[in-house]
Amino acid sequence: MPPRAPSGNVPGDRGRGAPRGRGARGGARGGPPSSTPSGRGARGGPPSAGGPPPSFRGAPPGRGRGRGQAGAPSVPSQTTSAIGAAPARPPDAPGITRALPDARAHITTIGVKRTAFGTSGRSLNVYTNHFVTSTPEGSVYHYDVGTVIDSENKTLPARLNMEIIRRLQTVAAPDVFTPPAVYDGRKNMFAPRQLPLGPDDTREFTFPLTDTPASSQAPAAEGERRRGPKMHKVKLTLVNTINTEVLRRFVAGKQSHDNDVLTAITALNVVIRMQPSLDYPFNVRSFFTNRETKDIGGGIVLWRGYFQSVRPAINRLLINVDITTGFMYKPGSIIDLALDFLSRQRDPNMLAPTRGFPERERLRLQRFLSGVRIHVQIPGQAPAGPTSRNPRPVAKLTPAGANQLSFTNREGRTVTVAQYFRTVHNYTLRFPDIVCVQLGSGAQIPMECCVVPEGQFMRKQVPPDKVTDVLSFAAKSPPERLNSIREGLRTLAYGQSEYVREFGMQVEETAGPMTVQARVLAAPTLRYSSESKQPTIQPRDGEWNLIDKKFYQPATINRWVVVIYERQQRFRPEMAREMVSGFVPMFRATGMQIRETDPIISYQHSAGRIADQLREVGRQCFEKNGKQGGPELIVVVLPDNSADMYHAVKHFGDITQGVATQCLSSMKCSRARPQYYANVCLKINVKMGGINAVPEARSVPALTDPHNPTIVMGADVIHPAPGTQGRPSFTSLVGSVDSDTSKYVAECRVQTGRVEMIQDLQNMAEGVLNLYKSYRTGKERKPFNLKRIIFYRDGVSEGEFRKVIEQELPQLKAACVTLGIQPKITMLVVGKRHHVRFFPRNTQEADPSGNCPAGTIVDSDITHPTEFDFYLQSHSGLKRGRQAPAGPTSRSAHYNVLYDENNFTPDSLQALSYALCHVYARATRSVSIPAPVYYADIVCARAKLHYVPGGQDLSESGATQLSTTEADRQMETFRTGFKPVHEHTRYLMYFS
Repeated sequence: MPPRAPSGNVPGDRGRGAPRGRGARGGARGGPPSSTPSGRGARGGPPSAGGPPPSFRGAPPGRGRGRGQAGAPSVPSQTTSAIGAAPARPPDAPGITRALPDARAHITTIGVKRTAFGTSGRSLNVYTNHFVTSTPEGSVYHYDVGTVIDSENKTLPARLNMEIIRRLQTVAAPDVFTPPAVYDGRKNMFAPRQLPLGPDDTREFTFPLTDTPASSQAPAAEGERRRGPKMHKVKLTLVNTINTEVLRRFVAGKQSHDNDVLTAITALNVVIRMQPSLDYPFNVRSFFTNRETKDIGGGIVLWRGYFQSVRPAINRLLINVDITTGFMYKPGSIIDLALDFLSRQRDPNMLAPTRGFPERERLRLQRFLSGVRIHVQIPGQAPAGPTSRNPRPVAKLTPAGANQLSFTNREGRTVTVAQYFRTVHNYTLRFPDIVCVQLGSGAQIPMECCVVPEGQFMRKQVPPDKVTDVLSFAAKSPPERLNSIREGLRTLAYGQSEYVREFGMQVEETAGPMTVQARVLAAPTLRYSSESKQPTIQPRDGEWNLIDKKFYQPATINRWVVVIYERQQRFRPEMAREMVSGFVPMFRATGMQIRETDPIISYQHSAGRIADQLREVGRQCFEKNGKQGGPELIVVVLPDNSADMYHAVKHFGDITQGVATQCLSSMKCSRARPQYYANVCLKINVKMGGINAVPEARSVPALTDPHNPTIVMGADVIHPAPGTQGRPSFTSLVGSVDSDTSKYVAECRVQTGRVEMIQDLQNMAEGVLNLYKSYRTGKERKPFNLKRIIFYRDGVSEGEFRKVIEQELPQLKAACVTLGIQPKITMLVVGKRHHVRFFPRNTQEADPSGNCPAGTIVDSDITHPTEFDFYLQSHSGLKRGRQAPAGPTSRSAHYNVLYDENNFTPDSLQALSYALCHVYARATRSVSIPAPVYYADIVCARAKLHYVPGGQDLSESGATQLSTTEADRQMETFRTGFKPVHEHTRYLMYFS
């Protein structure tokens, strides 16, 4: 839904103030705005002096180009008077940092203030999906929209609010709204001139949404009396007036990001979204059309959508435009929707409980259909016109069919729902035994009389078997995506929007996507064992291989076993022996010591107690090896769709016994090639204490400086699915323990659901630091004199940056105090959920997938006007194949530097971040985010493995509506049931 208050919502994909959860991505909901809304610090004083500021309407288009808006040069010269403007880019000179003027001392920022730009790497011009827009002149008038309610005092959905405000402006009070104002669907309205609301600048409007007489409305069930059009009440109050001069000063680096800037940017976002929100289904910052759709089954239809957001950049305002994908319920008969979801034959009677429709299937269907809005329409009768009542949401499904459901009518007689429709609506049901739809009013409607209108969002989790279909629809190659964005710009039609014109905005559509100056960083040199034929390698196009390379620190396998849960008919004993014969030479080729070449191969039944079975195989290994010890590695072959078995295996190994486990898919390891075994060895080596590769010290001095021992940390939080209650969030913290920042340990905790800040970070950090100390003094025999902490935080929206600094940074410092150390801390947020994309200008500059090459970095032109941030595309794109080599468009990671006691230069911080993308142990390719962040994400995703298999239900299907007391009680159950990893496992990269 659209954001409710600008004081908690900054523009952008995940705007400042729009909290992000792994399950829920919607915008923030704040309270009603006030004349001094909270935010990044109120400026104080009126927006302008000397009387009311001029309105937008009186400002001629195109004025003010000399103030850093449209038409201003993207990179001003060094002599520019604009404080904070980007200085001219000198010829490529590695190691020379481009400094910014220091006349911005009075500017306050949440994160680290930008003082310079990076210069390392070769220059590269790329397209980006941004379009320059002018900064309006004059003032914007901000009105609080008192809760839009109907005559029954119900809070209405945003889509209905938009229709109500449209009618208010065009029918109920057109004299007040000339020119029209814009509305965000919740709490905020913005006008280009002051509305004539009376001496108090407040007014209440009461009017109907339609002029339709009651007789033309759709048929109602018993208990829903026919009535005239509902009256709606809207109260407007002027809360603030913002002079848009603050925007020009902000993008020029002359003003802090205060609440006036926040409100002005929010207003412009509402302006560009107003017309599409009226014309198309919308979801926060995106709207969707049915021009390009795909039915993927399961009752879900994919729609192509367009994202748009006003973004402040260096010396100008930009509009970020991208394509996106919407999940819609299949329109039409709700019976067809239900059968499609259940993958049943086209026989509606399969939904009849009297004919064998299982109760568990009814409840599963009820969860899927809950909230779907329907029109009541009797087949064969004239449908209600466009002015009929709004569609009503499904509350639940009845446990019985219309022939079995009865109620007492107004005459006091007991009748069934089927009889009621026959006598009152003159319609005999074709399927009287199938379940009915029950509305929030309690009315029970036969499913054959329910029609699902087009364009309704499906906000449930997408079934795993549909992910491939979603990706095939959503993923577009760089040229395809750029063309779709250009097409989206024509659909947006800013030049034809009355709202955009009236607010004095001009979007440079004809100029096309912006060209920005990027750089391509040199890949770090990676070091393998000195015994390798090729001990060092510098990756090319973000990829390399293990040929002629031994692991930097290979592990030793003294005893191991193979346990197979696939049927022998599908995974025959000779295939198992062939698999062992594939692993043994690959262990040796990568440098691992393998002492047992004929491990026990045991077939087990998947219906048995897996922990007991693995324990018994371990006992057999103990006896086989002369009672020297049990297995150090358990290789488990699993059939497809074996999530529960995987859970049991990992819980046994990681939590209970502290023994390394490696699960394999029977399909993939059957007749596998050497490349497959090499990839699995990458995981096994680090799970058993080894290190695959390390960055060469000279290529990343900031990470490997012996005079400044450094630990790199990554932290993440994952939230329960939308709509679930009583489910926890999980937090993780990983940290490097070796001098080469390649070996990591992890801590994981459970906390209150949907709380984004890590509540137990101090305790987690103490655990990681103690493991670092133990490894440093024990394994490496070096003193514990930690000098630097580089902390990467994943999954935080821009609006929560201040919370990270205020709540998480003190916990990290407190952990250091507890251990008696005082390292200097650098804290960065890494974001992937943004809509910024980069495209090569020609194929000669692209990688083999058609994307920008690995190492592409952008830290100017489109970045924050005053804060230290950059975009780094650290990975190579995925290739589709020989016939269509161009793969999907890669997404860069967005880095925001929140805190930096180490005073890193842009070049050094960008280089070390890029280097960390190359030490991800599970692949011989650079990845899209630094390895510690990737690991933290994996640890969170695996948190359910900390519960006893078959215990707590963490699935969405197990979620029900709970009272606050019940949710708290269930939350406590999740806390107490969470088991830490085995003490031996804590020192290993079990999460690889």
